[in-house]
Amino acid sequence: MDEEQEPTGRRSKVIKRILLGSAATVLLVALAGGSYWALTCPCEGTPGFVLLGELHEEPVTDWGFANDVQLCQIQINIGWRPHSVNLNCMATPEGDLFLSCSFGARKYWCPRVETNHSGRLRLDGVVYRVVLNRVADPSVLEAAWTARVLKLQNPDVQSVQPAGSVPRPDAERPESWWTFQVRSAT
Repeated sequence: MDEEQEPTGRRSKVIKRILLGSAATVLLVALAGGSYWALTCPCEGTPGFVLLGELHEEPVTDWGFANDVQLCQIQINIGWRPHSVNLNCMATPEGDLFLSCSFGARKYWCPRVETNHSGRLRLDGVVYRVVLNRVADPSVLEAAWTARVLKLQNPDVQSVQPAGSVPRPDAERPESWWTFQVRSAT
């Protein structure tokens, strides 16, 4: 009987080692993938985690330079975790900054932004601490929409827009469009 049990015992040890090795490999791949995602996203339509980059400490009063940046990235905390996305941002001639959110009610993050919601904004690798507020005032909505339309007429900025999404210069603001005013956190 000992001869019959010995191969079974060896087999179970080999199977155990294979299973442990497989589990360790899956864990390492998951950690590597998760780390890659956390450090590189948001990517196109895939949300990300923490926005990394050089931290700009001084308050910004004129965000006009944002109109020269193709892509803006915003990070807010939703519950216990950071959530970041790519989006358009645009500055008015007065230097006020707004985030563009088409079909805001359908987005994951838009309805979760509270009054004076703190966040982080990344423009060209520089991270700014900011406060967000959803805009409801029709005159401010129109000013932000006009700034968006003007910014997107710039061919250098158009390159990151999906085909056919550059608005006509006389485009009217859709009711489903949301915007958030961005201010430096103090």
